[in-house]
Amino acid sequence: MAAFIKQAAVIGSGVMGASIAAHLANVGIPSLLLDIVPDKLTPEEEAKGLTLEHPAVRNRLAAAAIARLPKINPSPLYDPSFAARITPGNLEDHLVRIRDVDWVIEVVVENLEVKQGLLRRIESQWRPGTIVSSNTSGISINEMVRDCGEAFRKHFLGTHFFNPPRYMKLMEIIPGETTDPEIVRRMAAFSERTLGKGVVVAKDTPNFIANRIGTYGLLVTLQTMAEKGFTVDEVDAVTGPAMGRPKSATFRTLDLVGLDTFLHVANNVAAHVDDPAEKAVFEPPQALRELVARGWIGEKAGQGFYKKIKGEQGSEILTLDLAAMDYAKSRKPSSASLEAAKAAKGAKEKTRALLSGKDRYAELAWEIVKKTLVYTAAKVGEIADTIPDIDKAMKWGFNWELGPFELWDAIGLVPSVQRMEAEGTEVPAWVKEWIAAGNASFYRKEAGRTVYVHSGAYKELEEPAEILSLRALKEANKVIRSNSGASLIDLGDGIACLEFHSPNNAIGADILTMIQQSVDEVRARYEGLVIANQGRHFCVGANLMLLLMEAQDEEWDEVDSIIRLFQNTMMKLKGLEKPVVAAPHRMALGGGVEVCLPADAICADAETYMGLVEVGVGLIPAGGGCKEMTLRLSEANPDPEIDLQPHLNKLFLGIGTAKVSTSGEDAKALGYMRSADRVIANSDYRIYEAKQTALRLAREGIAPPRPGRIRVAGRDGKAVLKLGALGMHQSGYISDHDLLIAGKLAHVLAGGDVPAGTLVTEQYMLDLEREAFLSLCGEPKTQQRMQHMLTKGKPLRN
Repeated sequence: MAAFIKQAAVIGSGVMGASIAAHLANVGIPSLLLDIVPDKLTPEEEAKGLTLEHPAVRNRLAAAAIARLPKINPSPLYDPSFAARITPGNLEDHLVRIRDVDWVIEVVVENLEVKQGLLRRIESQWRPGTIVSSNTSGISINEMVRDCGEAFRKHFLGTHFFNPPRYMKLMEIIPGETTDPEIVRRMAAFSERTLGKGVVVAKDTPNFIANRIGTYGLLVTLQTMAEKGFTVDEVDAVTGPAMGRPKSATFRTLDLVGLDTFLHVANNVAAHVDDPAEKAVFEPPQALRELVARGWIGEKAGQGFYKKIKGEQGSEILTLDLAAMDYAKSRKPSSASLEAAKAAKGAKEKTRALLSGKDRYAELAWEIVKKTLVYTAAKVGEIADTIPDIDKAMKWGFNWELGPFELWDAIGLVPSVQRMEAEGTEVPAWVKEWIAAGNASFYRKEAGRTVYVHSGAYKELEEPAEILSLRALKEANKVIRSNSGASLIDLGDGIACLEFHSPNNAIGADILTMIQQSVDEVRARYEGLVIANQGRHFCVGANLMLLLMEAQDEEWDEVDSIIRLFQNTMMKLKGLEKPVVAAPHRMALGGGVEVCLPADAICADAETYMGLVEVGVGLIPAGGGCKEMTLRLSEANPDPEIDLQPHLNKLFLGIGTAKVSTSGEDAKALGYMRSADRVIANSDYRIYEAKQTALRLAREGIAPPRPGRIRVAGRDGKAVLKLGALGMHQSGYISDHDLLIAGKLAHVLAGGDVPAGTLVTEQYMLDLEREAFLSLCGEPKTQQRMQHMLTKGKPLRN
């Protein structure tokens, strides 16, 4: 599949076009970014004496868009250097170059006539066989190419990326009437495997799947709010996590999207549907039109439904009073149903708790959910062929925790339909027929498989072989051994997987014990070990609460025992004679990094944020993190004549400032991953790819582990590090306690008070780590930092 798309061209260098080109660059695909030729010079160009014919002027729009990419936060690039994979150009001079690419993506303004004209120009330079697609969010795919030739239409389809392309999982693929089915299949596979997307195939209907359902839900919320007299704060309290939706809920979402953009999307449906009742729903309320007319279009304008101001106590969020069209202090509502939802665990239980309430907030939630579910059910077959496609679209495109049909099952299909009908709501016939046939849910488990309703019968939900579910494996009795913090699971083919499942996957004695037992088990009966889980984060570090309790009680022998257990466990893991592959995802912090460092290979999710962040709680890495990083530094510079200091300075700064990678690729730049380690674009494939890597290493054989000898910078290097820290302290960048921690860290990373170039053992470095860690645990300000992190969830500067 990697050979399927080798080069691409993106037409349109606006935010979306440039971000799509950036994501192609992320996965190694170079692209040509084209835009129109400017008709005026900028003052800077005039000062340089340039003319409208100069290449720098003619390519200005695309070149400027590429230059902006590394400055955007959050970054659309895995690594800033990847911007070099994008070549700027213009439509007049460089459109001919699309003959050299495999995929052309149109990303210009959402206007049918503009797109039609551009696609005719693309066809004039088109090389037969090249795939051409539009990134439209809702314009008809068929209408765009109605005047194009049959061969071109056969290779044309919609590929709707969600914004921002790097971070949003959903890709809606929309075939036209004459699109070659094989091209649809290959593009879907390419988008999943190479681009890391979750793909759903949508019908060519207004706004496709996610924007059709999502826009309907938002408009129904606005209408219900107006009818029942709810405030912006009240609606967002109900339609956020309490309902299994993102924290941005309704109005923060609208502010992020942009009210002008949302208005355009809603108008697109209203203009293209025939049913008067549906058309009425998609007519945006007057209040929304008024906000757009005033320019209060959301975050990009500085105000929308919310407005951030700077007050005496810092930044403050004000909320719009729609009746008065003025802002007031935000008020957090509370009720029995909201509190019940907050206390419940998981999206299913939260939604059940909210909807079962008897107060006005429960009624608001029910009205929104009821209308959205009924509308979605009515669109099955029209906007998508299957209910899983609709559920996936809403989860991946709008970050709902449950898709509409999963939500309907969670609240009880039969009782909810009974309630709907008792209230006079018309439920789609196919849903009532399904219930009448004796069915109580849209999904269910059959012999370990998930099935769903399709055309009046249950059909198996097929998933790619590359998607391995640890939950499904556990349900299939594939657990080898388990305790409260971790489980060892049989992945098949002689590979076992160590899964953490403690709260936040924090490492305590239970996980460390299971790591040791897993090493013994794999050594005796398996070919390799994968360390992975499918929790929200890979691992947020060691069990800080336990450490703080022992430190406050001055149980120093217990603290020492905990550190020794961690260090010895990591050394035992490193000493396994069979391949160990770590597969981190999302946050891998502190101890989470230290679990990965002894592995023979890492297969990391592209969105992996790795960092040795212990200084944030007043400590230093002591589970082998300092030792492993200095060992890597030593191994990378084996010549005794090479000065270690520049490399050591960088390492000291990274750990000393608790720097966290911004991606899997950035983790390589920080040294937490080796150049040969893999970054997996699609997180769903991560465990499968780690398993394949373990199998490959098992076939090739790995070198027997041997104790490492580490060349250290010694007392001279330590002095340089401490001098740098002193300079930061004198400049006011770090506190007295930061300076103390920096001194301890410098002592460890430099290898203590030995001559420069001394070769030391791994155990020597571990002893230095442990001594520094223990001494810092006894510092009151470190204990204050630990306490603050546990109670506030953020670091304390003291």
